[in-house]
Amino acid sequence: MNKLLVSLVLSLGVAGSAHALQGDAAAGAGKVAVCSACHGADGNSIMPNWPKLAGQGERYLLKQLTDIRDGARVVPEMTGMLTNLSDQDLADIAAHFSTQTMAGGVADAELAERGEAIYRGGNLKTGLPACTGCHSPTGQGNEPAGYPRLAGQHAAYTAKQLTDFREGDRTNDGDIMVMRTVAERLSNKDIQAVAEYIQGLR
Repeated sequence: MNKLLVSLVLSLGVAGSAHALQGDAAAGAGKVAVCSACHGADGNSIMPNWPKLAGQGERYLLKQLTDIRDGARVVPEMTGMLTNLSDQDLADIAAHFSTQTMAGGVADAELAERGEAIYRGGNLKTGLPACTGCHSPTGQGNEPAGYPRLAGQHAAYTAKQLTDFREGDRTNDGDIMVMRTVAERLSNKDIQAVAEYIQGLR
């Protein structure tokens, strides 16, 4: 009985904490002025080296913002940008960007065919899984699991992230190293092709 009571109290405490940190998109709109300089007012960056944040999953965005602030994901260009923001601020910013609409992109047709084959079918010879397993056939991601939306993302940004995962320069994919394991099976040409396909995916 005591164990049940302790479990119930702990569960309520966790649920209460999660509720307290629920993002407020309206409040977030007032906290993104600095973000807009690189990521665009609506989260659609026009620079290919800065990611589009619009329409990205709230859970994924919050994890990335928290990891960057706390040093688990090193992004030199973001140094100091999130230092003074609270957990609630980050939750609000994530909620705001998740409600925006990502602008689509256009893929290089020659590369996209190869990229689609990798994205949809992986590569049995190298043990590369299809991207669709986590990011969905349409590239919308998997919000409950925290897997990011890819469709429409800048090819240059996607290629850099895949390369960083492959080279071990980005390590915030958890202890099971899902993206590092996937990326190590991709050649430079594979990365460029799949990044181009993703950019044009709608």
